[in-house]
Amino acid sequence: MSGLELWLLILAMGIIVFLIRFSFLGLAGRFTLPLPVRRALRFLPPAIFSALVLPALVYPEGGLELGLGNERLVAGLAALLVAWRSKNILLTLLAGLGALRLWPQLG
Repeated sequence: MSGLELWLLILAMGIIVFLIRFSFLGLAGRFTLPLPVRRALRFLPPAIFSALVLPALVYPEGGLELGLGNERLVAGLAALLVAWRSKNILLTLLAGLGALRLWPQLG
């Protein structure tokens, strides 16, 4: 693939991504989604977030690690507990980062 072909491919991909994102903005307000679709879409952000975060927590070195030696998993569980109890994003971040930093020293 030549340099020109590569740049044309990048440009084409950028245009496609722009059109997909702009279509949602341009069509917003012109029609309403059915209620079952709106209900289903409410679960999309947590599902995507879980799909991105969970592998990083349970496969830290490329292999499944569910024990207390996995500091990422411990930090994630600490953050989950604080988020559930406090519903405060800043406290959740501090708890997760603090556990990630302190857990190896405790073990």
